[in-house]
Amino acid sequence: MRLNNGEHFPTITASRVGGGEMTIPRDLAGRWAVVLFYRGHWCPYCRQQLLDFQRAKAQLNELGAEVVALSVDSLEQAEQTVERHRLTFPVLYGLDAHAVAKTIGASINEDPLYLQATGFVLRPNGTVAVAIYSSSAIGRLVAADTINYLKYLQKTQSPT
Repeated sequence: MRLNNGEHFPTITASRVGGGEMTIPRDLAGRWAVVLFYRGHWCPYCRQQLLDFQRAKAQLNELGAEVVALSVDSLEQAEQTVERHRLTFPVLYGLDAHAVAKTIGASINEDPLYLQATGFVLRPNGTVAVAIYSSSAIGRLVAADTINYLKYLQKTQSPT
């Protein structure tokens, strides 16, 4: 089961580096969102993707878009990722890989257990504008494409 464009993004609540929890899409309501499920702190492709979105954060903010990253990492591992790349967007950790895979349709790796890279652009009403599913290390959202897509959507379509 994969999410299709126009479908409402399911509710996912997870702990946030720095404290507290975040519930997606509720806590992003009224804003465009980029939701990045990454494989883990150890993945060089994931680290590059997160750094790419951090570097583009100002442009994304100008478009009214919030970035959120999520993984099965422990708190300590997620903190390392945030510190290493000076990430200023929310990073959520401790996901149940099987539950999330069932909820959003992400591919899963069993041993070791993690979610494959999966990315979504969400409209301000919490519906999926685009979903990108990877079955391995490569094939994921990149910041420049996401920025251009958001510009296109905002120019040509209603946010709802």
